[in-house]
Order: sequence, then C-alpha cells, then structure tokens
Amino acid sequence: MAIQQLIDSLNELNEAHLSMLKWGESKKEAIMANDIETLISIMNQESKLMKQISALEEKRLAACQAFLQEKGIKSMLQLNITELTRLVFDPAEKEALKNMQSALSWTLHELKRLNDLNQKLIEQSLAFVNYSVELLGAPPEQEATYKPPTDKPSGFKGPGYFDARA
Repeated sequence: MAIQQLIDSLNELNEAHLSMLKWGESKKEAIMANDIETLISIMNQESKLMKQISALEEKRLAACQAFLQEKGIKSMLQLNITELTRLVFDPAEKEALKNMQSALSWTLHELKRLNDLNQKLIEQSLAFVNYSVELLGAPPEQEATYKPPTDKPSGFKGPGYFDARA
C-alpha cells in the first residue's frame, strides 16, 4: 500500500511541475512582450507553486520512508526512484513506478530547458537596456557642425543626452 502512496505523491509532483511549466511558458511570452506587470504576477504564482512543490516533496519523502519500513528497512536512506524500483516485486507496481519516474523526468527536463531559455531572454533584455542607457549617457564623439581641422579639440565635451546624475 505504501508503494501506491509513493506513486500518488510522484503523480502530484508531476502535476505541480507541469503547472510550473505552464507558468514558465507564460513568463517567456511576458518577457518577449516586455510586460512587467504580467511578469511580476507570474513570478508571484510561481512562488506559491514552489511552496506547494516543497510540501509535495516532503510528502514524497514520507511515502518513501513508509515504503522502506514496509519492506523492513529501518534506516533513513535517501534512495532515488531507480533504487526503489529494485525493491518492488509486483510487476504492475514496478511498471507504474517506472512510468511516473519517466514522466517526472521529462517534465523536469522541459522545465530546466524553459528556465534556461527565460534566463537568456532576461539577460538579453538587460543587455539591451544597458546598451540603450550607455548610448544616451555617452558624450557625443564628434560635433555635428563643421570645424576646420586646424582647431584643437577642446578638453571638455558637454554631457551626453542623458545626465546620469539626475
């Protein structure tokens, strides 16, 4: 019976991570649209979901320990799913556990890929903003009007278009 609790907890974890994947896709769209309000709202939802995932992870650990105790193992081992499948002898339960492992693995892989993409998009956005600010704040390289080449350039050039002191 403890193996079914473990499979159920893995299923709940997978569903929570699928929700996180959905929020990640929404975050990608908000980043590309430069919609800060939506991005903040999505990040708040992700924070709530992370708390839920943390609670589900504790539930999974408790189900693992209950399964190990049911099998007569008294130590507090932190076994992964592959190691736990070796302790399951019922073919249907073993198959269900392997299926949940592969589903959760796929979801986590996609979530990592999406998070990496979102991180790169944010870095590009920040680089563009920094470049724009530097363009506005940099002093002009050359005057727009003609000066004879014999004139010496003055040591002081006026401030750029953007005064960073303001």
